[in-house]
Amino acid sequence: MQTVLITGCSSGFGLETARHFLAQGWRVVATMRTPNAELFPASEHLKVVALDVTDPASIQRALAEAGPIDVLVNNAGIGMFNALEGTPIEVARDVFETNTLGTFAMTQAVLPQFREKKAGTIINVTSTVTLRPLPLLSVYTASKAAVNAFSESVAHELAPFGIRVRVVLPGRAPTTRFGENARARIGDFPAPYADFAGKVFEGLRDATTPTTSSSAVAEAVWRAATDPNCPARIPAGEDAEIWFNA
Repeated sequence: MQTVLITGCSSGFGLETARHFLAQGWRVVATMRTPNAELFPASEHLKVVALDVTDPASIQRALAEAGPIDVLVNNAGIGMFNALEGTPIEVARDVFETNTLGTFAMTQAVLPQFREKKAGTIINVTSTVTLRPLPLLSVYTASKAAVNAFSESVAHELAPFGIRVRVVLPGRAPTTRFGENARARIGDFPAPYADFAGKVFEGLRDATTPTTSSSAVAEAVWRAATDPNCPARIPAGEDAEIWFNA
């Protein structure tokens, strides 16, 4: 039986992905800052572990508690909407600390065990906004685009050790708590951007626009974990497929 460790499992993509792997008979290490086992069906194959991907000591404790793993899913992330001019640099640093450096740190931390057994898969969940950039998301897009580039580069140095690296690119998921948290970080738009921002948000409220479900992301992550012949980048969601193939 194989084991997957998934970051950011308290809601949205991470929660659904953990449930999906459990349903497929895998051992699952579901991590989140504040553990809550009640989110999952009862299972002897489940561990719910505290993890803050921005804290090196937390990473080491979580991996020690998890034990050997076969797949790492770097899903933890934070979103943010604002014009660049209205984004404090400390907020931008927070976004990169979780979305980008957190992915780097988790990947680095599992490499010794993967390299020793000459096997392992690392799956990084990014976003299709890196393929079709949208306004008011410049900092978030940059944090995820960096992970795309990182994944493609590190894949070359890890391939000789039998370690695979894949990227899953979800589309827009307005119903997840991730989206709610991103909206909570909007703050006040700079006055010169107010009219422009209003038009952007009006477009995002268009109910006819395709979006991405958490289940679509879970299925894409499952494919990345189980199909050694899958492509390096996998879109997840109807809108993601459209953007990816445009």
